[in-house]
This record gives sequence, C-alpha cells and structure tokens, in this order.
Amino acid sequence: MTFVNLAPSAAELQHVRYLFTDIDDTLTTEGKLLPQTYHALWDLSRAGIAVVPVTGGSAGWCEHIVRAWPVAAVIGESGAYAVTRRSGEVVFDYWEDGALQGERQRRHLQAIENLISEKGGTFRIAHDQVFRLADVAIDIQGQDPRAVEELACDIRAMGGTVAISSIHINTWIGDYDKRAMSERLLTGAFGVDPAELPSATAFVGDSRNDAPMFGFIPNSFGVSNIVPVLPHLQHVPKWISAQPAGLGFADIARTILDALGASR
Repeated sequence: MTFVNLAPSAAELQHVRYLFTDIDDTLTTEGKLLPQTYHALWDLSRAGIAVVPVTGGSAGWCEHIVRAWPVAAVIGESGAYAVTRRSGEVVFDYWEDGALQGERQRRHLQAIENLISEKGGTFRIAHDQVFRLADVAIDIQGQDPRAVEELACDIRAMGGTVAISSIHINTWIGDYDKRAMSERLLTGAFGVDPAELPSATAFVGDSRNDAPMFGFIPNSFGVSNIVPVLPHLQHVPKWISAQPAGLGFADIARTILDALGASR
C-alpha cells in the first residue's frame, strides 16, 4: 500500500490485535460508509482484530454501530462512555455516572445555547443533540476556522472541555477524553497488559480531536485528509495514507492484515 511518508514494516504491526479508529472522515467518505471500507472492517474482524470506533458521535449512533457493524465496542461522545454487547444486550459503561454526566450536560447545553445566542453568529447546536447523553455538539462545517477557534476559547473560559473534529466542536464537563476511555477499555474490559499496549494496538484518525490518540498509541495512522490540520496537532500520526477518508482506512486495514499474515 502507498503512504505519504515511510510505510510501516510488517514487524511493527504484526502484533496488532486492537484497532481503534475515528469515524467521521476517517471511516466515512463525504458522510458515507463506502463498500470498500465496510468490507475492510469485516476483514479485520474475521482476522481476529478487535475494531473499536472512537468517536464524538452520539449515543444513538453508537448503539446502532455496536449492533450492526463488526466491532468489539464503540467509544462515544469523545470518551463519555464505552458501548459493548454482553449476552446480547447493549451496555453503556460511563466514565463516571450516567445520571451525573447527564445533569452536567443539561446545564452545559443551556450555557452553550446562551453563548451562541449572545455572539449572534451562525453557529448552531448539532441536529443529533437530542440523541446525546453527556456532551454538547456544535456544527462547524462551512464556518471560518478563526470563528471556530474563538468559540472554542470562549467555551474553555466557561470551564468546558473542548475537542474539535472535522464537523463539530464537541464540549463537555469532565476530565475524560478519547484516550482516557480507550485506555480504560483496553486494560479493564479487554484485559490487556499495559506493557503490551504499544505493540497490540493501532489507531486511525483524521482531525484535531484525534491528537490524544496519536500520542497514546505508537502505531498511529492518519488518512491523507489530515494533512491540512497537522500544524494544529500536539501529537501527529506516525504514518499517513496516500488515500483520503474511508479509502485510506481500507488501505491501512490491508497493511495491518498483510503484516498479520506475514507473522503466521
């Protein structure tokens, strides 16, 4: 497979058993899940690699994914909870307490709505807010990046945690993020020895809110549409695919599968 920078070797990826991935503009391409990408998810699952989408997406989105896609779990709303299926039931494991996080969300949503109204701009709460359990999402597609950053700064000044993706500002009250919940899922629910995490895991992402995961997982990939935001990232991916979004993910999946095959 072709990469923008030096391609990974089989030796670097041959022990990967858990693949964490962003969804919007990483798995999806212009909002759609391409057949090549969905096929790649099934190939990974059949090869024994546990795929875990890590997203700012809502609880409704996460429940659908854990029911319908070949994934081991989904981390939703930027780390607010992990969603799994146990004994046929969908289970939400919250970072703290579901009722507490829900009450914080209700207060934060009101504060964000007031802030947006006071600024008199064109920002609006995301249409899927009604399906969210812990965070607040603000649509930023088509917005001036400077206005996005100004709004993010205002939210931080209010005490909110902020993560900026390719489509949303996600904000919440709490000390978690994608990385924190991923680590808890790996060492807790999956029982992975912390010493084995660097070799057993990989991550794929595309945007600013993926930076904590790039810093946490050494085997980190960006799809090519990440290139414009690289200067804004505290941690950057080790490898970048030549293809964008879902096509890039499919190439990365094949690279991991090829490495796994070489080790057998």
